[in-house]
Amino acid sequence: MKLLAPPPNLKVSDWADAERRLSPEASAEAGQWSTERAEYQRGIMDALSDEKTDTVVVMSSAQVGKTEILLNLIGYHIDLDPAPILCVQPTLDMAATFSKDRIAPMLRDTPNLKNKVKDARSRDANNTTYHKAFDGGHLTLVGSNSSAGLASRPIRLVLFDEVDRYQVTSEGDPIDLAKKRASTFWNRKFVMVSTPTITGSSRIEALFETTDKREYHVPCPDCSHGQIMRWSNVHWEPDKPETAHYACEECGTLWDDAARYRAIRRGEWLATEPFAGKAGFRLSGLCSPWTPLESAVRDFLEAKKLPETLRVWVNTYLGETFIEQGEKISEDDIAGRKEDWGDKTPDGVVMITMGVDLQDDRIAIETLGIGRDQETWSLKYQEIYGDPSGPQLWADLEEAMAATYEREDGLELSIQSVCIDSGGHHTQAVYNFCKPRFGRRVFAIKGVGGEGRPMVGRPSTNNIAKCKLFPVGVDTAKEIVYSRLRIQEEGPGYCHFPFDRDDEYFMMLTAEQIVTRYHKGFKKREWRKTRARNEALDCRVYALAASAILNTNINVMASRQTEHLKAKPEPKEEFKKEHKVLHRRPKNKGFANSWR
Repeated sequence: MKLLAPPPNLKVSDWADAERRLSPEASAEAGQWSTERAEYQRGIMDALSDEKTDTVVVMSSAQVGKTEILLNLIGYHIDLDPAPILCVQPTLDMAATFSKDRIAPMLRDTPNLKNKVKDARSRDANNTTYHKAFDGGHLTLVGSNSSAGLASRPIRLVLFDEVDRYQVTSEGDPIDLAKKRASTFWNRKFVMVSTPTITGSSRIEALFETTDKREYHVPCPDCSHGQIMRWSNVHWEPDKPETAHYACEECGTLWDDAARYRAIRRGEWLATEPFAGKAGFRLSGLCSPWTPLESAVRDFLEAKKLPETLRVWVNTYLGETFIEQGEKISEDDIAGRKEDWGDKTPDGVVMITMGVDLQDDRIAIETLGIGRDQETWSLKYQEIYGDPSGPQLWADLEEAMAATYEREDGLELSIQSVCIDSGGHHTQAVYNFCKPRFGRRVFAIKGVGGEGRPMVGRPSTNNIAKCKLFPVGVDTAKEIVYSRLRIQEEGPGYCHFPFDRDDEYFMMLTAEQIVTRYHKGFKKREWRKTRARNEALDCRVYALAASAILNTNINVMASRQTEHLKAKPEPKEEFKKEHKVLHRRPKNKGFANSWR
C-alpha cells in the first residue's frame, strides 16, 4: 500500500533540507544539508520537481554543487518517489568512483536512505558498485563509452554527468541511446550537467541553447540592481590579489566576499527565452560561496600565462566556453622567429627531453629544452636513416640520447626523458629498446586520439613484451603545441627555434589543422594532415609527453639550479712549477718513489 500511495508533496530542495546529510569524506562541510548555503541550488532543484519540466540542463563552473544536486535528486526518489534511475558518467571507471565515493556515503549517512538499499555484498546482485536496487526502483551507473549499458532496461529518470567528456560510441551518441530507454514513461525526466569546453564544439553549450536559458541575477546590496556576475567586474590592485573586490555594474559599489555572499543568497533565476519544457541554468564560479575572490584572482594570474591553462580556468571557474584563436598557423610566421643563440645552450633551458618518431626507413628526433612556465627551445632536430629491425639504427639513437648540452652559465645538462612512438612501425623493436632502459626514463608510447583525453595516461603492460606503454592523448597535445606556437612574445609558453633550422622542419611542424564535422547535431573536431609529412609535429608532441610523464615542477627545478650556481665556488688558479719535484715517500709504508 505504501508503494501505491502518492509521494508527499515535497520538492527536492525541501527533502534535502529535511533529510540529507553530507558525508565527511565527500564534503568539506559535513552534516545537515542547507540549501541556503548556496541559494542558487534551490531554483535548479525546484525545476527537477516541476511536472511541466522534462529536461533540465546545467552549464556551470566546477565546485558549485551540481554533483550534490544530482545526489539530492537520487536520494529524493529512493526515499519518496521510487523509480528506475540511470546515471551516465563519462567512463565506467568514473561511474565506479562516483558510486563508491559519493553514492555509498550518502546512503550510509542519510537516515531515511540507510535501510532502503541493502548493504553492499559481493554476492548480492541487488547492491553492487554499478547497480543498487530498492523497493519500487533501482539505480544503475554506466559509462558513456559502454553501449551495452546504455541499451537495456526501461528508465524513467536519466542523469547525464559531465556530458562534455562523453565519447561517441560505434552505436551512436550516448545521450540519444540513453534517452530511448525512457520513451515509455509519461513522467520521464532528463538531467544534463557539465562544465563547458570549446566554443562551437561544447555539447553542454548546444544543449543549453535549446532551453529557456536562465541566468542567476544577483542584487546589489546598495542600489538593488540585479545583475549577472561577470569577471570584468572583478578589480584588484596590480600584483595584490588580496585587494580583490566585486564592483556593481550599476553604481560601482565594491563588494568584499562577505557582501558578495549575502547578495548571492538574495539572487533569483530569470529566463531569457520562452519555456517549452526544457529548463536551462548557466552559473559562474563567482556565485560560489566556497571560493574567495582572492583565490580566484590568484588562479587567474597563474592560468593566463599559457593558453591551455587559461582555457581550463575559463571552463572550470567562469563556466564559459573558451574561444580559441585561429586554427591555421603559417609556417612562414614561425620560421620568421628563428634566432641565433650560438654554440651554447641558452640559460633559460632547465630540463631537456627527447621525442622520437619511428618510420620504416628512419627515425626523426627532436631534442627539446624546457624552461620556466613551459618556454621551450628546439635544441636539435635530426633524422637518422637506417633499418629499424637492425641494431645500427638503435645504436645511433643511443648515441644521440647520451649527448650533453652546456649552458652559457657553464651548467651541463643531459637528456632527462625520452618518448619513442611504438604505434604502427616496428612495435616490437621499440619494446625491445625501451624495456631495459625504463630506469633511464626511456618510455614507449602510443598515440590515442579523441577530445578531452589527458596528455599522458596510466601506463599498461598489456602487450607481448610486457613493456610499460604510456598512452598519449595526441589531440590534446597538438592543441597545446599549436596554442603555444601562436604566442608572439617571449616568456611563458613561447617557442624558440635556431637560425639554422630549414624550412622543411616548419612545414612539418604545421602540417595538421583542426577540421570540424557534425555528428548527431553536435560538432566534432578532428586533426587532419595538410601535408604528407608531419614528423616534426609528432616529435614535439612526444617530447612534451616525456616532460609530462616526469611530472616535474620546472620552476622549482630552475630555482634549485640557480641556487646551485650561486653556491658553487670559483675555480682556483692552479700553481704551476717550471720543474718537477722528486717526492720520496717513506719506505716503511711500502711506496716507491714517485714524481709529483
